[in-house]
Amino acid sequence: MDLIGAGLAALGVIGPGIGIGILTGLTNQAIGRNPDASGKMFVPFILGAAFAEGLGVLAVVVGLLVIFANPFVGA
Repeated sequence: MDLIGAGLAALGVIGPGIGIGILTGLTNQAIGRNPDASGKMFVPFILGAAFAEGLGVLAVVVGLLVIFANPFVGA
């Protein structure tokens, strides 16, 4: 039963994956329309991708904590 909670926590990786895909697609579309602005778009793109990936890593860590560091296993 404990592993169901870990699986549900790991489902949090889906949202950041979709977010990174949308961010990458829109950035590529904007660079395609205006190639001179690619330097101005680089830093916000990397920051957005880092924040979205951070949420995905957080979801995986929560899932692993539920599996391996659950204080209610012996109770």
